[in-house]
Amino acid sequence: MFAFLGGIMVTSTVVIAIPGIAPTVRDDPLPVVTMDYDYASNYPEADREQFCGSGQPAASTDYIQEYDIPTWCTNPLAIATDYAGNPWFAEANAGRVAKFDPITETFTEYPNPHWPEGVTSMMWGMDYASNGLLWFTEERTNSLWAFNTVSEEYGRISYSLGPPEQLPQRLLVDRSQIIVNDLYGNMLTFLDPINPDSFIVAPSPIEGAVTAGFAPDGAGGVWYTSWLYPGGEGYLVRFDYDAYVAATVAENRMHLPPISFIDLYELPSTLKTPNGAAVTADGKIWLADTSSSSVYEFDPLISVFTQYATADPMPSAYGNKTGVIKAPISRPYWMDVDDGGRIIFNSHGSNNISVVDPLLKTVVEYNVPSRNPLWSDCAEPRYETNATEPASQGGAVRDCGIAQVFDFAIHEEKIWFTEWAENKIGVVDTSIPLPFDVETSSEFIMLSPGGSEGISFSIVGDDGDKPLTLIAVPARPHIEAVQLPDLVAGQGGDGQGTVNVLVSVSDDAPRGLYAVLLGAQTPDVAVGKFVTVMVT
Repeated sequence: MFAFLGGIMVTSTVVIAIPGIAPTVRDDPLPVVTMDYDYASNYPEADREQFCGSGQPAASTDYIQEYDIPTWCTNPLAIATDYAGNPWFAEANAGRVAKFDPITETFTEYPNPHWPEGVTSMMWGMDYASNGLLWFTEERTNSLWAFNTVSEEYGRISYSLGPPEQLPQRLLVDRSQIIVNDLYGNMLTFLDPINPDSFIVAPSPIEGAVTAGFAPDGAGGVWYTSWLYPGGEGYLVRFDYDAYVAATVAENRMHLPPISFIDLYELPSTLKTPNGAAVTADGKIWLADTSSSSVYEFDPLISVFTQYATADPMPSAYGNKTGVIKAPISRPYWMDVDDGGRIIFNSHGSNNISVVDPLLKTVVEYNVPSRNPLWSDCAEPRYETNATEPASQGGAVRDCGIAQVFDFAIHEEKIWFTEWAENKIGVVDTSIPLPFDVETSSEFIMLSPGGSEGISFSIVGDDGDKPLTLIAVPARPHIEAVQLPDLVAGQGGDGQGTVNVLVSVSDDAPRGLYAVLLGAQTPDVAVGKFVTVMVT
């Protein structure tokens, strides 16, 4: 269910507001769910450990605290926070929402009387509106659901806009509109929840593509990606929503050519699967590439992409029992921006929550402690002394795997996230001081294709008694970074703890900007600094 499928239906390339075929409010009741229903029974018994959780209790690190959801096998997915900082999340296997109170550390789960027994779905997007409505997407019935956090009632809008294959995915409440990307339907939709007969479909530049993450830019436009999977062409698109609305009102809502309202930017050939998107206050657009270990920054003023490397996954994430994994990747997934302008994303393949500071050129990646080994190439679980219970009872020690962290929500210094395959939620406290910092001999180098140059970096601080691994991660496939045993002449850095690195550019590297990551990681956290490489 997580594969990116080809054969997507072709949608119109005309930007229009279509009266008469908009989503309609569904008030027909569905079968009432039994209150004591066993949600694990939605999966075959042999699959329950993989989809419901490995049975390990909630864990913690110096930076992350996890919490067990009281109901078993709920598949927590989309998550958002209210204005008080309380996280709300969708229980995709139960068809309902739940709230966590960080002060009392208690959960409240709200049964959905319209959700039938035996149905599991995926609920990828959620946002909390100022009127107390919690909106979320749901792919099984192609619906947008709303939960009234005051009256504790559910409502549903059917999302049926034309294409036979649709998947309403991410969702954002922006002013009076709800914005939804339809992954399979290959379009971005702007819906008026008060008047669902009025909606706007943004254009798609590629037939047969998918439309993934999006982000408003604060100037009336919305940025999103449209790309062919796997590995085909793709575009970063800006749709000027405000200009389109103003023009259509002036023209009595006549259909206008879309070319006046979109700008297209071809994606780099190395950017294959841009899912997450975010826009910073300075107008830069950030994209997460789920097919690699990189995130990208785009500067629309000069139309230049910069590729940033993230830390490689630790063996505890991917295992590699069979030895077939030669180049593990971190798989950045969704993105957002916090109040301080930092880029937040979930590195799905690394089991991390990652934080990039674009101004300081730093990255901190927090490792999620829970792991489900059935999603990685892990060996059989080991057992502690006198621990003979099966894994589902908590007797096995799970030190390999990923928890399927598919979504997160930011409130001040806290990043709340869900663990879809472990039946938990967790929180990262980014205000906790880090054990060390990274200093580099240079922040910028300029090279030609085939060229190389040495740089150095130092680890400053105390990493305590936890094992520390040095990292030098290039922006592959065109940049390489190799640690050297001896000091590179002319680069300085002769202090204690200095690490020397040779940065090389491939002969076929395109001109552009790349960022090498230098730093170190412990089992709990990775801290790194970027060095920008300009290929001329």
